[in-house]
Amino acid sequence: MKIWYDREVDVIRIIFSNNPIEESDEDKPGIVIDYDSEGNIVGIEILEASKRMEKPASVEFEIAG
Repeated sequence: MKIWYDREVDVIRIIFSNNPIEESDEDKPGIVIDYDSEGNIVGIEILEASKRMEKPASVEFEIAG
């Protein structure tokens, strides 16, 4: 999994797979989900991230269990 924040366009991108994106759907305003040809989630984009969360450039990763 890869996560990055692009300050220039204020977008957070979370990549789950390197599979090609077949389809994208804006499920909720500003939340885009990318799917591969089999319907699996490839990635998620959060548009206008600084308006939707505190400190979008700060990422914490935690493994439960």
